[in-house]
Formats: sequence, C-alpha cells, structure tokens
Amino acid sequence: MAGAEDGPGQQPELDEDEAAYCRRWGAQHAGARELAALYSPGKRFQEWCCVVLCFSLIAHNSVHLLLLARWEHTPLVILGVVAGALIADFLSGVVHWGADTWGSVELPVVGKAFIRPFREHHIDPTAITRHDFIETNGDNCLVTLLPLLNMAYKFCTQSPEALEQLYPWECFIFCLIIFGTFTNQIHKWSHTYFGLPRWVTLLQDWHVILPRKHHRIHHVSPHETYFCITTGWLNYPLEKIGFWRRLEDLIQALTGEKPRADDMKWAQKIK
Repeated sequence: MAGAEDGPGQQPELDEDEAAYCRRWGAQHAGARELAALYSPGKRFQEWCCVVLCFSLIAHNSVHLLLLARWEHTPLVILGVVAGALIADFLSGVVHWGADTWGSVELPVVGKAFIRPFREHHIDPTAITRHDFIETNGDNCLVTLLPLLNMAYKFCTQSPEALEQLYPWECFIFCLIIFGTFTNQIHKWSHTYFGLPRWVTLLQDWHVILPRKHHRIHHVSPHETYFCITTGWLNYPLEKIGFWRRLEDLIQALTGEKPRADDMKWAQKIK
C-alpha cells in the first residue's frame, strides 16, 4: 500500500500493490460474480421502500428539532453529536465484525439479504462503488426506521414542554441515527478514489468520517481488524486492547464455530 498520506482534498493514485489487488479480487472473481447475481428484485424493492420512508422521517424529525432549538441547549447538543458519532462507529464495527466473521450466505432470509454483500465486498472491494444510492443505503435505512418512527411519534403526541425537556436526548438519538443511516455511504466513499466532492475528501482528511487510507488496513486478508466504518475513531483503541480477537476466541470456545470460515470459502472460488 502507498506509504504517504494523501494531501488534503486530493484524489490519490493507486500504487502497484493496490492495482494488483484490484486485478486479483475484482468483479471477474468467480465468487464475486456468483454473489452479485444473488441480488434480487425483491431485495431491491425492500431497499427502495426503506430509503423513501427513512428519508421522509428524517425530514419530518429535522423540522421538529429545528423548531424546538434553543441556544441554551448548545453544549448538550454538541456533546450529543460527539457521543452519537462514537456510538455509531462502535455499532458499525459490531455489525461489520459480526457479518464478516460469522454466518453464511446459505442462511435462510438473512444470508442472501444481509450477509451476501459482506462476502462480495471482500473479494470485490470496488463493487460498492458501482452500487447506486438505493443499494448502498437500503439496509442501513431499514435499521434506523424504528428509532425514527419512535421519534416522530413523540413529536406528534407529546407537549412542547415535555419535548423541550427531552431535546438534548432527542438530538443525541437523531445524530446517532444520521451517522448510522449514512455509514455505508461513508464506507462507499472510503473505496472511491476518483470523482469525490471536495467536501467529502476534506472530511476524510480531517478524519471526521472514515478516511480511505485508514480503511485499507481492514482489507488486508484475512480481514480481522479495523471493523468500525463510520468515523473509524474507535479502530485503533479496540485493536490495542484486542477487543475483536478476544470476542472471537470466546465465541469459538463456546460454540466451536471457526471465524470467517464462510468468508474464506467464497474467496477461494476459482470458477
């Protein structure tokens, strides 16, 4: 991998190692082709429904939060934004680690719908850059629907006085939802080396969202570290304490299941 960090706002060049990696594991890999073919019309319909409903609720809740905003809330709102980003980063790591490490594409319902994209991503990392907005964000929108609906229900049923008391908490929940909803979009940007808007590359360079070079560490086989993909802030401390490795050892000791067995099966397909 390239040794120096990319300059602020720059679109980096791929070095020889990265180009070779893309040739070896790209869209022509047998496993990648088979996994991509499992993306179904039913799955597409579910993603469309989730995206439309999710962003309608985000707009609705944003308006209510803006109408309730007061200057005296500012310190707690700032704290809520930071806490929301941290917790979203940790939760993205838990989901990413779980789907990367355990389970199988053959599992009923969740296999093809939710585990399949993780298997495809490791043998064709640039596939995500060819996904449109709906395919990229549909699953995350599904996950955030319930908290968005709950927030909308509160805005429609509770008194202004009660909502003002809850305002800092609701801002924290809303920021957590926003970071969670856009986690896979942020992940997609970390694999996009050309044509990104300047504001996105600046956020990456300032490490407000997951930087491209930072995420490359995860894509070194066997993909067993740096799972947090929202901001990436927690990857280094979690790696230092061996969090994921200890968790895998515990689960393997309790169940006898081997981590990443299904992931390796797809990576080894040659025809």
